[in-house]
Amino acid sequence: MTLNGPRLRLRPIATGDAAGFAALNADPVAMRHFPAPLRRTESDAALERALAHHAEHGFGAQAVELHDGTLLGFLGLAQVQFPAHFAPAVEIGWRFLPAHWGQGYAEEAARLTLAHGFGPLGLDEIVSFTVPANQPSWRLMQRLGMQADGGFDHPRLPEGHPLRPHLLYRLARVDWLARLFG
Repeated sequence: MTLNGPRLRLRPIATGDAAGFAALNADPVAMRHFPAPLRRTESDAALERALAHHAEHGFGAQAVELHDGTLLGFLGLAQVQFPAHFAPAVEIGWRFLPAHWGQGYAEEAARLTLAHGFGPLGLDEIVSFTVPANQPSWRLMQRLGMQADGGFDHPRLPEGHPLRPHLLYRLARVDWLARLFG
C-alpha cells in the first residue's frame, strides 16, 4: 500500500532499500538514541525482519520519499515484539536522515500512517515509545495527539543501561477520530 501526502510518498520497504536503510542505520546522529549504529550485516538483518513482518501482518515499515524519489527515512507500524505491560500492541516508529529533520516530514508521514492504521487497518490503538532524551520524538507524539502513559524499562536492554528507561505514548482510534472531526 502506497500512501501519498502533499509532499511525501510512503511505500512498503523493499530489498532495493538495503543501501539507504544501511546508510541511515549507520549514521551516528540518526542512531544517537539507540544502543549503537548498525553494521551493514545488522541493518540487512533488520531489513529482512521488516520484510517478514510486512508479509505476516500486511503492514510494516515504509520508505518515506519526496515525490521526486528522494529518500528521507523510514516510518511505519509494527507489532511490538517484546514482552511489555502494554503488549500486544501496534507501534508507530520512525527514523529519518538528519539532513531532513525539522521540516515536518516525520509529522506528515506519521499522520498518513495513523490514518491508514485507524482507517483501512481498523486498529483500535497505536502506541509509540522512546527514551526521555529523545525530545523531538516525544514532542511529535504529543503533536499527533498521543497521550503520555508513564514509562517502562525496555526489556531488550540490560539493567543499568542508560537507554533502558522509555516513555510510552498511546493513541486510541476514538481519540484520533475526535481530534480529526472535533
